[in-house]
Amino acid sequence: MTMRGVSLAGLNCPVARTLDSVGERWTLLILRDAFNGVRRFEDFAARIPIARNVLAGRLRTLVANGIFVRERYQDHPPRYSYRLTPAGMELYPVIVALMQWGNRHRMADAPELLEVRHKECGHQAEAAVLCSGCGERLTAREVRAGYVPASVATDAPASEA
Repeated sequence: MTMRGVSLAGLNCPVARTLDSVGERWTLLILRDAFNGVRRFEDFAARIPIARNVLAGRLRTLVANGIFVRERYQDHPPRYSYRLTPAGMELYPVIVALMQWGNRHRMADAPELLEVRHKECGHQAEAAVLCSGCGERLTAREVRAGYVPASVATDAPASEA
């Protein structure tokens, strides 16, 4: 359910359906922190200026949409942690792309910029759209989008047998 309470799940558009899962205010900041190792409710609450009831609702939505899995780590009182699922981990390039766009277009007055570096070699990581055949970096002007039957799409979900 999106910010205004209107579901986009019925639209035949992957962007709309994704926004139905992650398009609410605060959700991308929760994901940002999860990618930086935050797992517990109290830790999310300490890092994001969000009402506790709203945070609880966003976490429930992320669990319901298969982006987080909720795991009990304490019995008395019951407390839970939130771990990214494989589907949730696939959102990492989205978060990096938003961060990099923000660095270029919204942080002109900032004393510091956030960057992501490869632990192995130390070079800056970059979100990019690449051709799956030749590896070339692509812009919107170099591609075409169109619907194909889900049975032939390369990134379509596997059908249940």
